[in-house]
Amino acid sequence: MANYLSGIFGSSPVAPLQEHMDIAYRCARQLIPLFEAVVKKDWVAVEDCRQTIRDLESEADEMKQEIRSNLPKSLFMPVPREDLLELLLVQDRVANRAKDVSGLVVGRKMELPEAIAEPFIKFVRCSVAAARQARKSVRELDELFETGFRGAEAKLVESMVAELDRLESESDALQSELRGGLFKLESELPPVDVMFLYKVIDLTGEVADFAERVGRRLELLLAH
Repeated sequence: MANYLSGIFGSSPVAPLQEHMDIAYRCARQLIPLFEAVVKKDWVAVEDCRQTIRDLESEADEMKQEIRSNLPKSLFMPVPREDLLELLLVQDRVANRAKDVSGLVVGRKMELPEAIAEPFIKFVRCSVAAARQARKSVRELDELFETGFRGAEAKLVESMVAELDRLESESDALQSELRGGLFKLESELPPVDVMFLYKVIDLTGEVADFAERVGRRLELLLAH
């Protein structure tokens, strides 16, 4: 890993950040088949998705540590090193939340009430779409460095971040609707199950929240 990163840093200071965001997105993306398997009560498939998420989160965590160790302390760059490290931390939380969600689902062998299964999958897909948009935005970092965070490329990234904001807002709205649907079912479900369902809804929403914060960090980079 260290030699690999050393080679990447030789060509671009941001390529490892882009690779890390790609892993974080792939981690979040596994939430879709995981919850589809939950709806089908296919616990073998749920466990498989959980293991994939754990492996990817571990890979992202290892890469985060390597980036921290190998990112040069003084670079002739248009942005401070600390800002890149802050971006890295926010990216990492996308993967962390996906792992948290999968762990809670598997640990509780959580089932989704039929009445909220469809809106829940829609909510998960929206949160993952936000993570995908964050990855798309981070992929423009190398071009931003080449243009000094100015010009048409900066405008392009600003539009990408605006779309990321929209997706996060959509996720918030879907989350609110989902919580409302669960509230109507509370009297029919065991109280402990209800408590953990609210928890998994909140954690899934944080996947989109942290993806949106990736956009906020990119905006700060553009402001330099």
